[in-house]
Amino acid sequence: MMSSELEQLSPNVEILYRYAKGPVLLLCEHASYHIPECYHGLGLAPAHRRSHAAWDPGARDVAIALSGLLNAPLVASRVSRLVYDCNRPPEAASAMPERSEIVEVPGNRGLTSVQRAARVEAVYEPFCKAVTQVLAQRKAHDIPTVLITVHSFTPTFHGRVRKVEIGILHDADRRLADAMLANAHRLAHRCIQRNAPYGPQDGVTHSLVRHGIDNGLANVMIEIRNDLLVTPEDVHSMARELMQLIQPALTALGVELAHRGGRHDA
Repeated sequence: MMSSELEQLSPNVEILYRYAKGPVLLLCEHASYHIPECYHGLGLAPAHRRSHAAWDPGARDVAIALSGLLNAPLVASRVSRLVYDCNRPPEAASAMPERSEIVEVPGNRGLTSVQRAARVEAVYEPFCKAVTQVLAQRKAHDIPTVLITVHSFTPTFHGRVRKVEIGILHDADRRLADAMLANAHRLAHRCIQRNAPYGPQDGVTHSLVRHGIDNGLANVMIEIRNDLLVTPEDVHSMARELMQLIQPALTALGVELAHRGGRHDA
């Protein structure tokens, strides 16, 4: 990938296709399982360091595929959500969880206020700064913008099987979610649900509120069951399926794709 396509404002956040002119800004807060050396692996068992507890498998790949289809910039975290979850505010215990489902995170136990503040400064603030910069540039160029965040989830949680395959999540602003769900019939083979397997009550809409609602942008979170994202073919197929929800939703909201066919503008 050429440098003009990928920027790293800090070691912990990346911007892909900053100058793309499509009407969507994509975020991927759980894009990486990387744990910087200074955190000593958070004391995690080796089997857990690349598990769903540490990141959202397949989410970054889908976000990149959508970036091409939508001609959209993408802001992604480059650090495991167990170090800091960029979809949580600093005051939330789940921003630096001591436990994630069945996974214990010894390196997050008993963090002092100084240690927590250092992670906020190292991970969360650069991510938010990157989003703010991209939004400011788009506003300066009068580019209409809606916000889409991309996540994945496990097929089972605490032993319970999840039938939902694609979740369309929203907080108080449901415009984009409603418009996408109105087209769910286009993917009749998929189990698509509103605010599932999580919803606002689970504290998962922080990015939608901070970067979307607070900026007056229509917004949505897409959750994809990660057993549907195993191969590159799975990823690209899912991205094309999601476009069957996203593209008519953008039209319904009065915004159109600036370019089609996957081009990114310099």
